[in-house]
Parts: sequence; C-alpha cells; structure tokens
Amino acid sequence: MKPDYLIVGSGLSALAFGALMARAGKRVTVLEAHYAPGGYGHTFSFGHDPDVYRFNAQLHYVWNCGPDETVGRFLRKLELEDEVTFERLDSNGFDRMRMPGYALDIPSDWDMLASRLAALFPQHADRCSAFLGEVRRVEREIDSLPPTPHALRMIPRIHRLRRIVRYRNATLQDVFDAFRLPLEAQTLLALQWPDFLLPPSKLSFFAWVALFTGYMGGAYYPTRHFEHVIETLVATIRGHGGEVRLRQRVTGFLLDGDRVSGVIAEEVDDDGVATGPVQELHGAEVVANMDPRRAAEMMGPERFSSRVRNQLLYEYSASNFMAYCVVEGLDLRDHGFGRSNLFHTDEPDLNVAFEAMLERGDYSTPSFAVTVPTLLTEDRSDCPAGKQIIEFLTVANYERFKNLRFSNRKQYNLAKRTIFDSILHVVERDYVPNLREHMVFKMLGSPTTNERYANSPRGHSYGSNMTPANMGASRLSWKSSVPGLHFCNASSGYAGFAGTIWTGSNLYGQLSGDIFL
Repeated sequence: MKPDYLIVGSGLSALAFGALMARAGKRVTVLEAHYAPGGYGHTFSFGHDPDVYRFNAQLHYVWNCGPDETVGRFLRKLELEDEVTFERLDSNGFDRMRMPGYALDIPSDWDMLASRLAALFPQHADRCSAFLGEVRRVEREIDSLPPTPHALRMIPRIHRLRRIVRYRNATLQDVFDAFRLPLEAQTLLALQWPDFLLPPSKLSFFAWVALFTGYMGGAYYPTRHFEHVIETLVATIRGHGGEVRLRQRVTGFLLDGDRVSGVIAEEVDDDGVATGPVQELHGAEVVANMDPRRAAEMMGPERFSSRVRNQLLYEYSASNFMAYCVVEGLDLRDHGFGRSNLFHTDEPDLNVAFEAMLERGDYSTPSFAVTVPTLLTEDRSDCPAGKQIIEFLTVANYERFKNLRFSNRKQYNLAKRTIFDSILHVVERDYVPNLREHMVFKMLGSPTTNERYANSPRGHSYGSNMTPANMGASRLSWKSSVPGLHFCNASSGYAGFAGTIWTGSNLYGQLSGDIFL
C-alpha cells in the first residue's frame, strides 16, 4: 500500500514533518540517499573501540528550545519533551566575541549587554543602547507577524509594523551605519557571522535580528548530543508504522497527468555508487526535502507557476570549511572553554575579512568559530574519557575547492591544511598554547565534502542565501504550485535547527489543519 506521504530526504524539517504525520496516524515513507539520516544534523563516527569519536556534521548550538518555544512545543506535541532535553549554555556569556584589543561575552540579558558595550565604548554608549533598543522593537514586530502573512490582510496592521516596512530591504550593515556604531562595536555584535556565512554588508537585518535575539532568549545544546535528537525522530516515525529507508537516491519524479504521484529511486552504497535496481515508488502526496531548485530541474521548470519559478531563482548560501579534532592531555576548560562558543577575528572589518577568505582564499588574518561539544553537556558519549572534541569553522569558496578536488588532489588537501594551520596559529597564539601537540585526531571538511555527504548543491550550508532579497515576501514557501508536491526545506522555510523544525511543523499544520505553533 502506498504511503500517504512519500518524503524525499531526511533532513531535520523532513523528520519533523514525518514524525508529526506518523504520530497522527498517516502512513509515512522517508527516502534518504545517505547512509545516515538527518541531513546536516547527522552524526558520523571515526575510530575503533574504545577510541570512538562522534561528530555532528554542522550543528553546534541552537535556540528556541524553551518549553513554550518552537522546539519545546514540537517535542511536547510528540510527547518527547522528557526524552529529548537540552542544556542551556552560560547565560553570562554563551558567545565569546574576540578581536585584537577587544573582548565581549554575549549574556542572556539585554541590560547587561548594554552595560558591557558601554564599558567598551563609553563615548558611543548612547548609540549602542539605541541600536539594541531598535533590535528589540524589530523583534517584537517580527514576532507579531502571522506565520504566512498575506499582503491584503496585513494592510490594517501596517501602522504597527513600521520597522518591518523600514528595514525590509536592509542589511545589518545598513542599520549599523544608521546608528553610527563604531566599527569595533559592529564587529563584536556581528561576530556570529559563521552562523549565517554572510558578512554585515550582505546579511539581511531581519535574519540577524531573529538569530541574535533568539540566542539572547536562550542558547542550548542537546543533553545527549544531536545524534540522539535525530535517532528519536527516526524511531518515532518507525514506531508509528512509518519507514525511513536509507541509501535510496531519488533520480526523478513520476507524474500522473499534471500531478506528482511518486519518484524514481535507486539503491546506492555508502559512497553513493548505484548498487541495486531502479524502482518506482508511489505516494498519495510527495514531500521534497531535497533542494527545491534541484527538484524543479528534475521535473522541468515549466511545470511550475511563474511565481514559483521566480522564487526558485534564489542564490545559494556560501559554504564552509570544518575541522573536526580530538585533543588529549589537556582540559580545554583551563583555557576558557566551557558552555559557550568562541568567535574570533584578526581583521577588525568583517566585510573585509569575509571577502578575503571567500573571494581570494586569503586566510592570513582569519575569522572563525570554535566550539567544544564535549563541554556543552555532561554526556560524554561523543568521545572517550580523558579526551575532548574541538571543532573549527569558517567560510570557504565552493568553486575553488571543487576545481582543486577534481584537478589536483594534492593541492586540494594543501588548501584545507592551509586554512587549518592559519586558524591553529591564532588559537595557539591567543587561547591554547601548543594545542597541536595534544591533537590525537583531526579531519578536515571542505565545501565539496558538504556536497558529497549532504547532497547540498554547491556545498551550501543554509539553503538560500540570507540576503534581504531572499528573506522578504517573495521567499519560496511550501507551496510548489504542482499538485501532489510540497516543499519542506531550509530554502522553502527557514534554516537552522529551530528554523527547520518550524518548517516541518508548519507543513504538517498546513496539510493536516492541526496548527500548533
């Protein structure tokens, strides 16, 4: 019997949707090309007992996980609130922002943040305070918007949404300039840029406000790591009669007239090599968790409405470099690490730093993020006792790494090591002397690694780029305009942990009528 919902991809939004529908009594089948479910939320292991290390592909910390927030309400809907729990990061400084001559720990308290900025920039304290006040007012207007605002319905409320109108095309840099913040204050406030992979001059002000205020409301990490979150959602689907079928690569869509009726799939091995027969799999409805642009290319763009075709012209987000490492013989808590993340820049202008790294491959004055997941929770299942996992992230150019990987593998590996060495130079200089001497494992990932293991076109990290053009009213939604097909992806909803859970939950609500967020 064909399922009610045939879901292509097992990213977090797909698993959220699938778990909700399965628990509601619908037949659900999830197809995943990878050997592990979860998309960018999947966890991979290296080593042999007793030295097994577990790394999450991309997730580092999350927000909106309180009991009455998006993730908390989602888990309560599934009756999983006692099974999947979260640890809150240090409320006195969940993000440690560092640049030469300046240090700012971001607290979960707006007045404390204003005081810390005033201490750093006494001559500009009023400007910093005014900027933070405006951020909070914009947050309230964003929160007052309905999930899917309709232009005509919004007209009577427009007087209460003045800032939504004012900043609809604004970048973070535009608003920094409007409040005349000193460059150093701008940099410290925007140093979370790896969470977007965009500099202030390109980042949507609304996107920055949503994430910054979200983390101010509470930064979290799963008590049993992200692997447990993914495994629990998969178990929920299977426990309610659904299927999660791995190593199933979808190569095309089936149509019955104008309606999507299923997919063409082939079995693949862990390296993505086809190993089994091609199958036709049918579903009453098909949900595309895969990249919407790629799905449209498979079907033919002409099948979509002109509006959706225009929405599908989004620019992909940038990609990243990741270093997954294990250290032994030192405790990173002795060097300031704990329940917080570190963001660093050597270049005081983040726009300059970003362009140098992304466009020119110049990491001589790098900007990057550091996280130690082993210290974000008491659960030590990610690595053996006496060792700690530490990870590094920065932006990287997809085209550069793609060309190197396929033309000169030696130079490809050298390019990764060059970035890694540049970051380690700064970390050893400023934070952990002789860190390299304590490393017992390292693995370096590039944009092509993302593309290979997460099927993300151009190795993108967040779907569509979070520029003002991609974050406005013309943003792609779940409505594909093709009967029987629904989008459920970061590009047709929102990126990040809370964003993708909202995306899957919203689609569930739209199709079932059971709207709970």
